[in-house]
Amino acid sequence: MKDSKGWDGKLRVERHAVLTNPEALEDPDHSDEDAPPVEEIEADEEGVDNDIDDIDLVHSRVTSLKALRLERFTHLEKLCLRQNQIPRMSFPDNLGPTLKDLDLYDNLISHIKGLDQLTNLTSLDLSFNNIKHIKNLSKLVQLTDLYFVQNRIQKIEGLEGLTKLRNLELGANRIRNISHLSNLKILSLPSNRLTSLSGLSGLTSLEELYVSHNAITHISGLESLNNLHVLDISNNQISTLENISHLSHIEELWASNNKLASFDEVERELRNKEELKTVYFEGNPLQTRGPALYRNKVRLALPQIQQIDATYVRAS
Repeated sequence: MKDSKGWDGKLRVERHAVLTNPEALEDPDHSDEDAPPVEEIEADEEGVDNDIDDIDLVHSRVTSLKALRLERFTHLEKLCLRQNQIPRMSFPDNLGPTLKDLDLYDNLISHIKGLDQLTNLTSLDLSFNNIKHIKNLSKLVQLTDLYFVQNRIQKIEGLEGLTKLRNLELGANRIRNISHLSNLKILSLPSNRLTSLSGLSGLTSLEELYVSHNAITHISGLESLNNLHVLDISNNQISTLENISHLSHIEELWASNNKLASFDEVERELRNKEELKTVYFEGNPLQTRGPALYRNKVRLALPQIQQIDATYVRAS
């Protein structure tokens, strides 16, 4: 479930996190040079079990991976280093056979390097860094989940060999086109620079598509997405609800804050969708021009609906 802004919580900011330079989240070109200085965490030589499989160092002032002496941990499966000051990645070879989950959310990483030996990784989170290009991932063939939220990426590339990838999150980047993708079940591209939905034809297994907060004007390019369950097109510039009548498995449609004005289009495209339970149309002319009658009209057009915007209703 996602909120009315089009986000589903997958940015995963820790609730207790304290941001010393919050302006960096608002301005993608902001420099951290003026942020308060941090101290480098020292490697803990005592009291650490070398057989542990999970290390969690969130907001721990880590500035160097080398200082952690990770080669000590021969059974490590999960490494979480969120909200630190790590500028580059370098990992010992002995982590390769065991490490499955690597989380470097909110650091200072500019380039994807030093991951070749981590061939058993299934999840990699490099969100909230300074990355411009997706590259050097070809050896991570076990990846299923990949997160690049809030970076500086302009192009989807370097993923062709990752045949097991199922979930790709690229929200809040600078992407203009969708390309070079297949096999995904979840694709998240909110807050980019998309103007169309072309480039999706190879995603025949896709179940969830999130493209809110872009500049999309028409719904098209979804012809092969017969397995789609969730479609989020909210906060775009779409004036006609069209080309989705074939989505027989659709369960949730998020289309708030567009330019949709016709209840006839809603009924034409969605009435026979037996699995459809949730729709969001608030902020469209069909809601703003007659807010008092809006929900009743949606229910008449879509009697199977259980939720309209944030309000639960009883299906007819």
